[in-house]
Amino acid sequence: MNWQGLQKCSPCFCVVYRLIRYCPVDRKETMAVVRYSVKNTSKREEKTMCTRFVYRGDDIITGFNFDIDLAVWDHKIITEKDRFYIGILRPDGLRHSYHGVNRNGNVGTLLYVHGNPEGAYQDSIGCMTIADLTEQFIQAKISFDDALQMVQERKIVYAPDATMQAMLSDRQGRTLIIEPGIGWREDDGRYSLMTNYSVLAPESTRPFIVPGDDRYERAAQLLNAYGNHFTVEDAFSVLHAVRQEGIWATRVSFVYSAKEHAIYYVQNNDFSQIEKYEFPQL
Repeated sequence: MNWQGLQKCSPCFCVVYRLIRYCPVDRKETMAVVRYSVKNTSKREEKTMCTRFVYRGDDIITGFNFDIDLAVWDHKIITEKDRFYIGILRPDGLRHSYHGVNRNGNVGTLLYVHGNPEGAYQDSIGCMTIADLTEQFIQAKISFDDALQMVQERKIVYAPDATMQAMLSDRQGRTLIIEPGIGWREDDGRYSLMTNYSVLAPESTRPFIVPGDDRYERAAQLLNAYGNHFTVEDAFSVLHAVRQEGIWATRVSFVYSAKEHAIYYVQNNDFSQIEKYEFPQL
């Protein structure tokens, strides 16, 4: 792959903070301006953005940009025989897998979204948090069919400290979009795309759109230009086009190829240094 001239890229996840406002781009795109109230740290207003897509061509390709403030969030890329994930250090002392890939082809990612009251956290036996659902999917504790059944039988709510939506996909390219308080959809077509605004009810986040936030449009335009042939290199081109810089820069970008059974990833927008993790043979 020739990535000369490409610069840093970044992921997107956030946990213990208070949402101030969001800055979407359009129906399916979103970008958030948030204020974090972290103990013993000064408050500051910054941007946080995420992009996730699944492309269904001659290979099932998943791409994800993860954007965080390093001064606030502790993350680490973790590779295990059954999982590749971005481990987020949580108050329980564990690094949770809210963004990652299982060797069985399950790919799960959480993306921040402007919250709605209907999705508020509830400690009830009939409810399940979007964070728990996503992590169990990445851990392969549940299958795609299990997840599909859960969203129909249980109320999916936000975690107690964050409002997020999710995209789950499997090795066959089946894709589930889940938005707490709004609903879910089993997505199809050539590709699925999500940022930080509502895909299922775009009018709910439209008031928070900020002029100039065109990540969704740029990604969609690029994805629309491809036919059946779509490669790992093509996926990185899309992620690079919507990368973020600054305090909330893209810290991790990863691409999963179902055909190769491998994950390619870069850190800190350094697209000239692509690393590969291939699940070991059992």
